[in-house]
Amino acid sequence: MPSSIADSSECDPRSGQGRTTSGSNASRPSSLRLKDSSDTAREYGHGDVRDTEQSPLISPAREGDGFVENQTSLENFDEFQATKSVWYLILLTISIGGLQIAWSVELSNGSPYLLSLGLSKSLMALVWIAGPLSGTLVQPYVGMLSDNCRIRWGKRKPFMLGGTAATVASLLFLAWTKEIVGCFLGLFGADRDSEGVKVTIIVVAVVWVYILDFAINTVQAAIRAFIVDCAPAHQQEAANSMASRIVGFGNIVGYVAGYVKLPKYVGFLGDTQFKDLCAIASIALTSTVLLSCLLIRERDPRLEGPPARDRAGVLAFFAKIFKSIKRLPPQIKNVCLVQFCAWIGFFPMLFYTSSYIGEIYAEPYLEENPHMTPDELDKLYEQATRIGTFALLIFAITSLATNVFLPFFIAPTYDSQPVTNVEGSALGPAGLKKYEDEEKTWLHHLIIPGFTLRRAWMFSQILFFFAMSCTVIARSVEFATVLIGLVGITWALTLWAPWAIISAEISRRDARLRAQKKHNASSGDAALRNSPSLDGYSDQDQGVDAQEEKEEVDQAGVILGIHNMAIAAPQIIATVASSILFRIFQKPRGTPGDHSIAIVMALGGVAVLISAWFIHRIREEPLVPEDDISVAEEGESDAGHSVHSRSRSYEQLPRVSLERANLVRNTSFGGAEY
Repeated sequence: MPSSIADSSECDPRSGQGRTTSGSNASRPSSLRLKDSSDTAREYGHGDVRDTEQSPLISPAREGDGFVENQTSLENFDEFQATKSVWYLILLTISIGGLQIAWSVELSNGSPYLLSLGLSKSLMALVWIAGPLSGTLVQPYVGMLSDNCRIRWGKRKPFMLGGTAATVASLLFLAWTKEIVGCFLGLFGADRDSEGVKVTIIVVAVVWVYILDFAINTVQAAIRAFIVDCAPAHQQEAANSMASRIVGFGNIVGYVAGYVKLPKYVGFLGDTQFKDLCAIASIALTSTVLLSCLLIRERDPRLEGPPARDRAGVLAFFAKIFKSIKRLPPQIKNVCLVQFCAWIGFFPMLFYTSSYIGEIYAEPYLEENPHMTPDELDKLYEQATRIGTFALLIFAITSLATNVFLPFFIAPTYDSQPVTNVEGSALGPAGLKKYEDEEKTWLHHLIIPGFTLRRAWMFSQILFFFAMSCTVIARSVEFATVLIGLVGITWALTLWAPWAIISAEISRRDARLRAQKKHNASSGDAALRNSPSLDGYSDQDQGVDAQEEKEEVDQAGVILGIHNMAIAAPQIIATVASSILFRIFQKPRGTPGDHSIAIVMALGGVAVLISAWFIHRIREEPLVPEDDISVAEEGESDAGHSVHSRSRSYEQLPRVSLERANLVRNTSFGGAEY
């Protein structure tokens, strides 16, 4: 919203029209003169508010839409909370698809590439600790930095762009490590085939793997917070559903590229499969991130006031993270607990699937010819890697199909809780009653009663356990591919459910805080009469900042960083455990009968089964205050009644709000007319 304070207004509950309260602009100093609705609209670049509502990236407004037209006043209009169209959600989340292509290259071809350099499986497992280690440290730190960023064009975009540049450089240097190191050491007369050069190549490749993972986690932290900040509070579940679909599409692009013999078609990008994949991933990531950054506008972070004055240093960083963990909302804590258990099993499945399928494919050839030359083994395992990548392609197709179709069968539970508790706020439930009279589309009849997002997530974890338990008995490529394809259902819910639950909690809380600030500003607070300070922030902004610091409210970057710690930390456990198991069960490369990866994957399935039990503890139905339930059901409220005097008891969300959530989602995703 504009930095200037809008006219205070209140809503007539009978007419739904706003009327200006006492106090005119003329009575205020010129530096604090209030803008009228046309000034506010023009600042957004539109002739009036109605033009903003009919933007191609905002769903057409209708009577009874509590998020667009039924505002208490034009001055309270918040374009970031207006219901967005499917095109907006695609542009908002498309960057995560480019990131997933880069991830898919590392997941499907990273392990075979390191093995081809001469790295053992046990050491390779320790190398992949780079991912969880960087996720544990980098994402919370990047989230904290981006929360405090006050650049005019956004808090998240600088980190998205900087992380993208670092990721592209890491991918390209990793792919050409052998040539770069060989040429450099060759200048000093070193033999490229010597043992010292080979060890140096492995060391440099491992270093670039660590740099790559740190860069990718920077981009991922920024993109996830970007989605939470820019999607409306009542469309967080829909936005994360769209993100999971685009991730599935990115997986398919990455795995198709890994299956095709790229040097035959795009040999100008590189003379090996891995080089071509890294080049394609770099192009995809750069183009999608630029698209999101150029076409999606963030809130101006300078309007939030000065950033928190955190103490510098590593100890201060960890101290703040531990404090933030303690004050996490209960719902988010439960999700983090689920993720901690689940990712012990997800990590080996994601990183070792191509090698697992490849070993099943190669075993008959190794039994037939146990004395293959190194060149013959390289060719066999290159083909085996392509077969393993095809299994990951089936996995990605299953995941994408689940992401596309499953949301229409699930009631949008976490999108149905209205943002309330702000007197006179445009985010209240006053307009929800009219949704009951809206005409239902055919999408509404697809919803399965009782089939909630939480239950779908829990069932998918159980499915994962059964699929991974069967990996130890799979002896054919076809059967193993079916098992990997089935867990694509689990992966689809993993990309959707936890992010939807957490994002909905964060976005609703932030929307309430912004609406409360706006209400306080328009109510004629004495702090508004002070002139803006020299640094561009008013005393009122500093007062709000002090109040937030007192309330210890964490922003999206920090909370999502903590959530990623719950994902990354168990991967360290899985990595160490995998290394130990590989040390015990693995056989030398080229020896038939090596089923060590299957054992690791089966044990991971047990951890995922435990996580399914913790999902049962997550609150299935959102809760709202009793007074807001009565408001939503009756459609009437006293605008002058102070919210602080209302009761704070909670009950289950009323049916009318669920109806409204269904209709908002079905309208946004019902067609391409927007």
